[in-house]
Amino acid sequence: MNSEKLKKYLEDFRIMLAVGAVIGLILGLVIGWGIWPVQWTDLAPYHLRPDLREDYLRMAVFTSTSVGDIALAEKAWYELGDTALETMDTVRNQPGFLSDAQIASFMTAINADAGEVLPEVEEVIPAEGVETERSGPNWSLLVRLCFGLVAVIIGVALFFFWKSKTSRDSKPGAPDPHSRFDDAGYDQDIMSFTQEPEPGYIPSFQTEHAEPVAQFMTTYMVGDDLYDDSFSIDAVTGEFLGECGVGISETVGVGEPKRVTAFEVWLFDKNDIQTVTKVVMSEHAHDDDKIRMRLESKGELVLAEPGKVVLLETATLQLEARIIDMKYGEGAAPDLSFFERLTMELIVWPKEPSLS
Repeated sequence: MNSEKLKKYLEDFRIMLAVGAVIGLILGLVIGWGIWPVQWTDLAPYHLRPDLREDYLRMAVFTSTSVGDIALAEKAWYELGDTALETMDTVRNQPGFLSDAQIASFMTAINADAGEVLPEVEEVIPAEGVETERSGPNWSLLVRLCFGLVAVIIGVALFFFWKSKTSRDSKPGAPDPHSRFDDAGYDQDIMSFTQEPEPGYIPSFQTEHAEPVAQFMTTYMVGDDLYDDSFSIDAVTGEFLGECGVGISETVGVGEPKRVTAFEVWLFDKNDIQTVTKVVMSEHAHDDDKIRMRLESKGELVLAEPGKVVLLETATLQLEARIIDMKYGEGAAPDLSFFERLTMELIVWPKEPSLS
């Protein structure tokens, strides 16, 4: 189904990394250039472009010599800092509307030799409390945003890589990471069923493939109202083949915790057009016509029994879901109507292509 394919794409960390990079770039451009761009104002002439410094010095020479204000000349000269000498050389060569007499008078006013001008160099620092106007990029903010986005993307990528690796490393005999129960602490009066091996049972596809492509264990415990385990099916080469899983399908009664009477076992194949689903149900649900009618639309109905094997097939995959252990719960509900615990083993083999 489309939702399963979308879920598969979202769990591919490479796709999420690319999507995150694009989203981060777009957000960075919008924030950096549209929402929070800043530009310093009221800075000293020292920070102007060379051509603007030249215009400033020409106006300072003209004004100070016209009104005879020596203080104005000195202020303009020292505000140019260590660029004053270079700027004055350019003004001498390109005086514009100034006369040589005005330039000489200006140099005399600041007590500088006309041949060599050595102004006192002061570091011009913007005054405290200078306001900013939102009319230019703030590179410091953009850099911080970029680092933050990169950290988030790396974290997401590492999470999906770890999740994918955990699924691939689930092998027979390994500790079951999805098992959420311990026999200790549960009422021994609750009806219990344990697996009894079916002698002589060997699936046809298991005989052809000595090693399954994937194997998982999953356990539901009463109270886990959000139970929905899913696993990525990957080839030895790391190629994504599909997904499988088990989730809650139907409950009985009201209140909390939920009383689960049926589970959905599903198999998604990237090479198939639809997801295959079968419903594993309690004895009460199996015998109740109304519940059966509701569940028949979801998939083939299977009565839950210890050791029961549910087979699902798609275009290129075959899944064997075996009920390892199960317990019915007791309480304010019909007998044999909800599960206290259900443990299933999911084994996936590649399906041999048809020779037709």
